[in-house]
Amino acid sequence: MSSNSLRLQLTVFALVAASFTNVYITQPVLPVLQHEFGAAPATVSYSVAAVILGIALANLPFGAAVDRYPIRPIILLGSLAVATANVICATTDNLWVLISARFVQGLFIPAMTTCVAAYLSKTLPAERLNVIMGSYISATVLGGLGGRLLGGWIHPPLHWRYAFISAAVLILISSIVALKTLPKKTIQPSQSHEHGGYLRLLKRWELVRIYLTASGSFFIFSSVFNFLPFKLSADPFNFPTELITLLYTTYIMGIFLGPVSGRFSNRFGNGPILLIGTGLLALALVLVSLPSLVSVIAGLLILCTGFFSVHAAAVGSLNRKVNSGQGRANALYVLFYYLGGWIGISICGLMLQQFQWQGVVLTCAVLLPVLLSAGFSELRHKNS
Repeated sequence: MSSNSLRLQLTVFALVAASFTNVYITQPVLPVLQHEFGAAPATVSYSVAAVILGIALANLPFGAAVDRYPIRPIILLGSLAVATANVICATTDNLWVLISARFVQGLFIPAMTTCVAAYLSKTLPAERLNVIMGSYISATVLGGLGGRLLGGWIHPPLHWRYAFISAAVLILISSIVALKTLPKKTIQPSQSHEHGGYLRLLKRWELVRIYLTASGSFFIFSSVFNFLPFKLSADPFNFPTELITLLYTTYIMGIFLGPVSGRFSNRFGNGPILLIGTGLLALALVLVSLPSLVSVIAGLLILCTGFFSVHAAAVGSLNRKVNSGQGRANALYVLFYYLGGWIGISICGLMLQQFQWQGVVLTCAVLLPVLLSAGFSELRHKNS
């Protein structure tokens, strides 16, 4: 690998990781926020859900913007907006101001993630792009983990505000490096206008089934991880925030589970992997419900395995079903994916208040038939 390629790979990794660090920064300290602001669990959970909703809403507009405008001003605008929102989160004494600032962060995170991916896909040759995008995927996983560790372990939980300042510094530094390192090749604006392109995709039920699988799998995954601190901080566990945060390190499995699941899908087909992944998610929901630390840890490991298996198989299936308009098809996938996470956190927050942890688990279980349907459909398509 040349020094230029390595520099670009590290730059993309740093920028994407720093961006995703902001997404889950409050997740491990939700019980702390509940106590500090005197709010309900469902309300403080919006500090995560708002970011996810913002990403879902802004993904398509930023994907279109990178085709029309230079990448550097987009990155600069996004980094300044996210960093400013971090400062607001760190200094406000109003929970709804914090939640609003988190929503703004979600709106501008795609400026450093979606836009960079789209820009590189039009700038680099295929052989270089595959390597760089491998770093991109790993960075999303490490960034998500890093935000959780930053909020609940690196800084003392009661000093969660410092985590926002650290995240602001990280995003600004990584953005400055990216502005200097990204390829300077000029991208001409796209001249193709496929009117109704998104609608045509949504009229294909086999694609909608995949999109619903993306929503359902992230609904389950994000809800379990988001409300886990409330379960583990109560009886019979009574764990401190630092110990709860360490359990999020199971998330790092996604770095190698995604590529491995992709290879298994190529070998055995997407249908079997979707069904196996769904079965693992069901088993994980059972295990995280038991009053045993060993069961909870095993459940989280299996949850990650099942989720990343379903995610990889769904993306692979989607791109095999579309012969043109892959950009729009994948943009819709991301939209459904993040909307699923937002809906899951919003609904399961209310279920936690009304029915405790079992309400969260049972609500997640309702989504499993959606994933099974996609798996069986893939099997029928393969055998037909």
